Amino acid sequence: MYPLSAASDIRPARCSVRNPAAFLQDLRVVAAEHNTRIICFNVDMIAGRIHAATAVARAVRAFEEGVTISNTLEMEALLFAAGSRQCNIAASFGIHEGENRVYICCFPAREGVWTALEPLFRFVRENWDTIDPPKERQLMETFAISPEEITAAGGSERIVDLVLERVALLQVLR
Repeated sequence: MYPLSAASDIRPARCSVRNPAAFLQDLRVVAAEHNTRIICFNVDMIAGRIHAATAVARAVRAFEEGVTISNTLEMEALLFAAGSRQCNIAASFGIHEGENRVYICCFPAREGVWTALEPLFRFVRENWDTIDPPKERQLMETFAISPEEITAAGGSERIVDLVLERVALLQVLR
């Protein structure tokens, strides 16, 4: 596996997916050619870039410690992103058929991988880290965060912290 000290790189992009299985195979080919792992996080399901970065870091640590749920770093990262042990739940945190807004993570970061990914993605400079009220409600539902918990944590501005707490809990619940 890769050392924990290896750096990852996360970038926002858009893509159109007709056949998710074929698209994932194309990603595996690019990843293999560049000796990296490529993980796509559905922006609509996560609490920003920090959420994606945390999920990847925890997945790498799980592999290093030999305490994984899944067989691949990609799925392990999605499991952490979802805060779930269920692969079918975690899959919704990745790409889906149709138009996708994603954070793409390459671990470890490699020269040339972003150029190789250009035929599959449109890289953007958009900031998808803002949590508006509809996104907050969706995150609360997805991660079973109650209004009382939001209040106790100090208000809506703490939603990201509460989501990251759920991500961390997956390690404890193994």
